[in-house]
Amino acid sequence: MNLDLSRRSFLKLAGAGVAATSLGAMGFGEAEAAEIAHVRPFKLTNTTETRNTCPYCSVACGIIIYSKGDLRKGEKADIIHIEGDVDHPTNRGTLCPKGAALKDFVRSPTRLQYPMHRKPGSDTFERISWNDAFDRIARLMKDDRDANFVAENMAGVPVNRWTTTGMLAASATSNETAWATFKFAKSLGIAGFDNQARV
Repeated sequence: MNLDLSRRSFLKLAGAGVAATSLGAMGFGEAEAAEIAHVRPFKLTNTTETRNTCPYCSVACGIIIYSKGDLRKGEKADIIHIEGDVDHPTNRGTLCPKGAALKDFVRSPTRLQYPMHRKPGSDTFERISWNDAFDRIARLMKDDRDANFVAENMAGVPVNRWTTTGMLAASATSNETAWATFKFAKSLGIAGFDNQARV
């Protein structure tokens, strides 16, 4: 069969084909119409949104955590989905591969969720309470500071330094929290103070 098309007829036919496929791609096909008639509920409809910061690096990307149960109230919650926060100025909804895999990080069976203590000479860790962990940290810090605090240098000039303990601060905090953290470290005399962003 010999089909004789002029240039004008070919362009009209091509334009009609583009229009038809564009309408189908936008959801005006038969399959889409049938799916619209039977709409399934969105999987995140009955979840609680909690905004947070990705814990991996010093970029401090914003994330949204979707959970069954309210994390903001301290409830035990099952995390369903984690995605980038499009309203966050740092990442605008994008996440690196580590950030995109946060759900696996949070739900990992090897994730440490409680304070653990390994007693001297033991080969196993034991779970302890948060109060016991804070008390132990405070006691060890106080003992070390008392034993190693340098009030003045050899020339007799007051320096008030604690050089045997260092502090590593988080970089995903606000300016106010960073200021308070720095003041806390310096009020103890800690000389070795650094930030996660430089590590």
